[in-house]
Amino acid sequence: MTRTPAMPRGADLLGDDWYAPESPAYAVPAELPPARAAVEAHPVAAAPGAAHCAPSPADDGRLRDLQQANVRLMDELAGIRELIERQLSGFAWGEARRNAPARADIVGELLEAGFSGPLARRLAGVVADDASAENARVAVRNALGRELRVKSSDADIIDRGGVYALVGPTGVGKTTTTAKLAARCVVRHGAEKLALITTDGYRIGAQEQLRIYGRILGVPVFSVRDAADLRQTLAELRGKHMVLIDTMGMSQRDRMVAEQAAMLMGAGNVRRLLLLNATCRGDTLADVVRAYRGPDLAGCVLTKVDEAASLASAIDVAVSNELDVFYVANGQRVPEDLHLPNRAYLLHRALREQAAGSPWKLEGDEAALMLAASGRGA
Repeated sequence: MTRTPAMPRGADLLGDDWYAPESPAYAVPAELPPARAAVEAHPVAAAPGAAHCAPSPADDGRLRDLQQANVRLMDELAGIRELIERQLSGFAWGEARRNAPARADIVGELLEAGFSGPLARRLAGVVADDASAENARVAVRNALGRELRVKSSDADIIDRGGVYALVGPTGVGKTTTTAKLAARCVVRHGAEKLALITTDGYRIGAQEQLRIYGRILGVPVFSVRDAADLRQTLAELRGKHMVLIDTMGMSQRDRMVAEQAAMLMGAGNVRRLLLLNATCRGDTLADVVRAYRGPDLAGCVLTKVDEAASLASAIDVAVSNELDVFYVANGQRVPEDLHLPNRAYLLHRALREQAAGSPWKLEGDEAALMLAASGRGA
């Protein structure tokens, strides 16, 4: 490039892209020079076969090593994060014990009783910073009682009537509870106002068991196979005050749970009652509710209450999912062992403290470790 007298010193070092907009002598040309235009229009082609060059085995090995190293690194980072969260939870727990000791203690009591971390923290939030241990228990009991939805009479089921299907996992007590509800209805409205339906064609003797209860009560029992059969049977029973459907028990993870729900919803105005085993862990019960929830779920019945050491898990799931508790069952006798829920009794069974020597009683900062294990602080 040849310098001209009008060019600034050093401008020749900038190449062809330097120009002075205010100077007509160095304005950008309207068209690119032919050689430069040809270069931009026809870029240099890649070497033959370069685009289709397959990676060598050595490259594959290095890629696998890199991926494995990344996995190890992510695992180590996750472990470091978990350690930091535990440490922070411990600090927060210690601070909470200093500022509001009664609130921290009640969180530990709720956790050892079987309540989940989120509900335990929410209930403990009503405890004042300077509350005593006894006042904290009273405040938590009252808060839990306000959130627990229990039915104090048979008005919603027996008196109002309708079509109810009892659903739940295998062995939770659906057939026995169906017979108990049937007996309550017969006592109040007479056998001619009630009909029983069974959809359980898989368990050996399941239909025969319900038919025995039906003969004892003087109530007709119908067996259905599919949705069309159920719709037809319900149409024939329109004049009945109440119809109870005993369904087949299945795991909450079984795909047939959705099929069963669709069959019941497609049959008409059928409401479901979910039976919850009070002896199960809270996470298992929460899994059951997730599988069986739906707009036609009227509420729940707590079964095997007499076998449960604590009702905290069952009450937690009912409160967290805003389920109405219609009945509690505490034995196999028909119809004696079916009762309307007593709020005071349920709260007492749920909030009962562990004995001093119990291995399930939390000591020291074990409550903080339980909260930290779930990734949540106190």
